[in-house]
Amino acid sequence: MAKRRTLKGQDAKGRKRKMPAEALKTERIEARVRPADKAFIEDAANHLGVSVADFLVSSARERAEEIIRRRNQLELSRRDQEAFVDSLLNPPQPNATLKAAVESYAKSVER
Repeated sequence: MAKRRTLKGQDAKGRKRKMPAEALKTERIEARVRPADKAFIEDAANHLGVSVADFLVSSARERAEEIIRRRNQLELSRRDQEAFVDSLLNPPQPNATLKAAVESYAKSVER
C-alpha cells in the first residue's frame, strides 16, 4: 500500500485537523479546465492521496505565497538599494558617537 502524504490541515494519518471557527471554509472558487488538465490534476492529487479540491487549494495557496514573497523581496530590495545609493551620494554628517569611535580606532592603531 502506498504511503499517504499529507497536506496542511491533515494529521499524520491523513485525517482532517479541526479548524477554529474563524478558519471555516465559506468561500468558493470555480474554474473551467480542459479535460486533459482535469485528468492531469486528478492524477497528481491521487498520487498524493488527497482530494482534487485539497490539492488545488494547497497548490494555489503555495503558489500565491511564493508570488507574494517574491514581490515583497523585490520591493524591499529596490527600497534598500535606493536608500543605499542615497546614503552614498548624500552621506550624513558624522555624529559625536562616530567621531569618538574614529578617535578610539586611531589610538588603537597607533600602538
